[in-house]
Amino acid sequence: MQWQVPLFDPDLGEAEIAALTAVIRSKWLTQGEQTERFERSFSGFVGSQYGVALNSATAALHLALMAHGIGPGDEVICPSLTFVATANAIRYCGAQPIFADVASADCWNISAASIEACISPATRAVIVVHYAGYMCDMPAIMALAARRGLKVIEDVAHAPGASLEGRAAGNWGDAGCFSFFSNKNMTTAEGGMLTTNHEDVAKAAQRLRCHGMTSVTLDRHKGHNFSYDVTDLGYNYRMSELNACVGLVQLEHLTERNAKRAALTACYRHTLAARGLVGVPFDKAPGNASFHIMPILLPAHVERSAVMAGLRDRGIQSSIHSRPIHTFSNFVGTGGDRHPLPLTDMIGGRELTLPLYPSMTEQQVELVCDTLHSLIGG
Repeated sequence: MQWQVPLFDPDLGEAEIAALTAVIRSKWLTQGEQTERFERSFSGFVGSQYGVALNSATAALHLALMAHGIGPGDEVICPSLTFVATANAIRYCGAQPIFADVASADCWNISAASIEACISPATRAVIVVHYAGYMCDMPAIMALAARRGLKVIEDVAHAPGASLEGRAAGNWGDAGCFSFFSNKNMTTAEGGMLTTNHEDVAKAAQRLRCHGMTSVTLDRHKGHNFSYDVTDLGYNYRMSELNACVGLVQLEHLTERNAKRAALTACYRHTLAARGLVGVPFDKAPGNASFHIMPILLPAHVERSAVMAGLRDRGIQSSIHSRPIHTFSNFVGTGGDRHPLPLTDMIGGRELTLPLYPSMTEQQVELVCDTLHSLIGG
């Protein structure tokens, strides 16, 4: 379908084409010098000591947990209002995800209080998700984790470039896990990054991403090593040079494009507030957001599927971020929802994501809002 206003529109151009062409001509396509450059550049942007490039944020979450020794019998607290990969990574380790409710009807992130309510003797770690690109209350969460001896892993899939108190998302916890999927604020098509200030975590992730091998192909190609050992049960989670070179170009424009997202979000907020028909969360969000998506809360009496169909029929794409994980068939009955999740359930049934991307215009924002108003306000 040809959308008049798509949900997202990746900003790619001649610079990415030139970077890809150069890598193809080099004939070195697997993890190599471009990947190393991307790791240094991205970790520098975040302010962390180490960056480990991977093929997805899911891989980053998995390896972050493994590097901290999470395994069978352990519990890891996370939100249910997030993409399923957050909880899947916990289950990959044989651990149990325990879902915490969000903080409030305005703040759709988990809080220190909601986390503390879920802590048990088996709790080893917390995964926080900076939903829609808005920062969690990291000072309070880190203070709680220090008191209770918990590791904190940040799911930063929505929040590259976000910050709080001058400290970037992904540089607060023990590890940060970023996504560079095609709909993210910056993309490598497929890809992810693990950031950390702990050398042992970085080294474990580097080893585990490449089958647990003690040296990589590039080392042997350069003659630095002639053989290798396999010291861990590892995975094939590497990033290719093609993905990395695109990431280097995209990173150069991330701050500028986040600023455009911020301006469009402000336009949305002003226009929607004038209509007064829907709720717009994160009105009092702390810090600087990355404005990844534009979520709204529909009135309780409105049928969401009808609104989405009406937008579609007028050429406007919309989506849902995200169906609460504890409602999926594969998670029902697993015990992760042993604590009440009334806010998550309410938001999960009424959330709607409107289009947002840097090249969008304010006229398109007004079109989306006018169309939404006609569908739910008459």
